[in-house]
Amino acid sequence: MLIDPQRCICCGECVALCPMNAIRLRPKDAASGRDAHAAIDRDECVECGVCFRSGVCPEAAIQEESLPWPRILRKAFSDPVFTHPGTDIPGRGTEEMKTNDVTGRFRAGMIGIGLEFGRPGVGTRLREAEAAIRRLLPLGVALEPNNPLTQLIADPATGALKSEVREEKVLSAIVEAIVPEEAFERVLAEVRAIAAAADTVISLGVIGKVAADGRVPAAEAMRRAGISPSLNGKVNVGLGRPAYRF
Repeated sequence: MLIDPQRCICCGECVALCPMNAIRLRPKDAASGRDAHAAIDRDECVECGVCFRSGVCPEAAIQEESLPWPRILRKAFSDPVFTHPGTDIPGRGTEEMKTNDVTGRFRAGMIGIGLEFGRPGVGTRLREAEAAIRRLLPLGVALEPNNPLTQLIADPATGALKSEVREEKVLSAIVEAIVPEEAFERVLAEVRAIAAAADTVISLGVIGKVAADGRVPAAEAMRRAGISPSLNGKVNVGLGRPAYRF
């Protein structure tokens, strides 16, 4: 995103809209004669497009720009109306785990995890997600292939991302993986260590099947690990035929 200093009247209307607090008001520069204007911190901007789509600027000074690689990744991970080129899915580029009755990604005996890095107001560098991937792979997790982060991995054996993308800042990024039930508690312990070392906020989503006797193995494992899960259920009521028999 760019703000045209020739159009900007420094009204400040755009400042409060930025979810990353990346817009600053700059005073008049006596040396150059440039009037006071708003400017975008290029390093902090995640190209979410909120300031532009809001239409708040009375002078149409906020402008979109053609983004080169790898900066285009900021938009792909942060703009909810942008379709991710690697997955053809809008938003953060990945199907929600709760669509499992259609995708069939998480079967009996397996637990799915979604480890999300960043939130509005904080964001995250992609290297934070890379560090988590590197720590989780040795535990036997299987990364979701149709996930934009997975598609940025340069070395599948170690989880290392392409070197040019690591410092790109995005609103949020999700590491998705499938874990065998017997390895889940070890993964939870590692997630705690990942969260302690991260320089951003992290949230953990978990999906698993309810056992035939009504138990929820994933929730039981979380409680043993000292984590209090908030349980949510999803029932297919016939609006869509399940694509898989579990």
